[in-house]
Amino acid sequence: MYLLTIDLWMLLGKAILIVAIIGLSFFIAMYTTYAERKVAAFMQDRLGPNRAGPFGILQPLADGGKLFFKEEIIPLTSNKFLFLLGPALAMITALVTSSVIPWAAPFQMGNGTVIPMQVADVDMGILIVFAIVSIGVYGIMIGGWASNNKFSLLAAIRGASQMISYELPMGLALIAVLLMTGSLKMSAIVGYQMEHGWNIIYQPLGFIIFFVCALAECNRTPFDLAEAENELNFGYHQEYSSMKLGFYLFAEYINMFISSAVMATIYLGGYDIPFVNEASWGLSPFWMSFISFGVLMAKISFFLFVFLWIRWTIPRFRYDQLMNLGWKKLVPLALVNMLITAAVILYLNK
Repeated sequence: MYLLTIDLWMLLGKAILIVAIIGLSFFIAMYTTYAERKVAAFMQDRLGPNRAGPFGILQPLADGGKLFFKEEIIPLTSNKFLFLLGPALAMITALVTSSVIPWAAPFQMGNGTVIPMQVADVDMGILIVFAIVSIGVYGIMIGGWASNNKFSLLAAIRGASQMISYELPMGLALIAVLLMTGSLKMSAIVGYQMEHGWNIIYQPLGFIIFFVCALAECNRTPFDLAEAENELNFGYHQEYSSMKLGFYLFAEYINMFISSAVMATIYLGGYDIPFVNEASWGLSPFWMSFISFGVLMAKISFFLFVFLWIRWTIPRFRYDQLMNLGWKKLVPLALVNMLITAAVILYLNK
């Protein structure tokens, strides 16, 4: 009976965590659009959104309401099922990735039950992230093909080839981290960094490669070739309207949020508080979980700001430049970084 009670508390905790993560992802995505417009306005000496609520903080709600009530148009010549599946797949893959990220230090309840602040602490955690990210390519490809629009199809092909190309150097950069930590579990990667220091200290080149690839995976400037308005009108979601378009746009911002969380977890220690021995604080497990979550969100917010900063600083690449950077620069650098890491580990373990 006692074990059953523990299992029920564990299931309840996981259910609450799932709902909280989904809600947090939507909230962050919503207000990242607001932050992007404010950052753009600051860099261009403008005010940005300032009408809907104080300082324009209700602008994301106004934009969401507009998308909900706009007329929904489905092209007559499109494949209806795939046309609906595309944005749904993009949104689902963006959200599911969050399931393996440790969001805070484990929470201990009064009855002794320890609830990890992670939906699924599986042995192949980081591989699950890559598997789901790979499926996300289909959301773009299906949407562009099902629209029966040549510009949409061309943009979808661009987007898919770009994402597939940059997954390779991203995976190679990650192998160097896995060689150091010796585990694919996200919680184990965080635990290793808490004991030995953040991975960015030992893998600065790998971090830069991973970050550049994350920009490309999220279709962010200077890699937003799938949405190059001057060449492709509106890109792979040109024929979409109402909330179907909203799902595609939301998926991009959720991907930014999750990519920032993954980078913070792998290279910046996750929820680890730098230069602090948390045990010396003497705080309850609840407050330690709360504080560690705030630390992780601060790291994620930093990465999100860099995403926005880059968009309004660097011009868009040409497509041949994008492919040359991925295959001729990042892949060789990632291979060299992986080999050097393996050689150093082998030498130290002699």
